[in-house]
Formats: sequence, structure tokens, C-alpha cells
Amino acid sequence: MIHDQIRSMLAAPPTGAKAPSLDEIEGALTVGYANALALEAELLQIERKLAQVAASLDAESKDPATAELATLGKRLSATDGDLAQLRTLLSSLRTRADEARTNVV
Repeated sequence: MIHDQIRSMLAAPPTGAKAPSLDEIEGALTVGYANALALEAELLQIERKLAQVAASLDAESKDPATAELATLGKRLSATDGDLAQLRTLLSSLRTRADEARTNVV
């Protein structure tokens, strides 16, 4: 998982033989940003579906719709948490990339 790869890079020394290369850092950033975009897309889909289900609530469909709302709410919370965590990691890794670029010059 990209979260683990980024954590590993952040835990490594910033310079020296055990430091990740700038190419490795930038590759992880690319994958991480792609994952963040996918999570954002999923959030939008869940939010749209949640709005549709909420709008369809009536006396006849209350029980199934309520169950679906609960499931969507849990997915929304989990995805939002994943996205927030990934953005924090990406910010830290971006700082590391900037430091690595400075060391290359």
C-alpha cells in the first residue's frame, strides 16, 4: 500500500546510502497523488449516492434505504479518513523531495 511505502521513505535517513533516491520519492508521490485523486472520486460518488438515497426515503422504502444510508455513511467516513491520512503523508514526502532536490544541486 502506498501509505506504507511513503512511511518507509519518511522513516529513512534523508541523505546517505539508505536514503531513498529522488526518483523513488517522486515515483511514490506520483502514485500517492493518483491514489488521492481516486479517493476523492470515490468520495464524490458516495456523496452523490448518499444524496440520492436520502432523497428517495419514504414510507415504503424506509428500511432498505436506511440500511443503505448507514453503509454509505461508513464508507464515506472511512474513505475521508484514508484521504486525509494520505494527504498528510504526501505533504511530508513532498517536503522530503524538495530537500532531496536541494541536496542534488
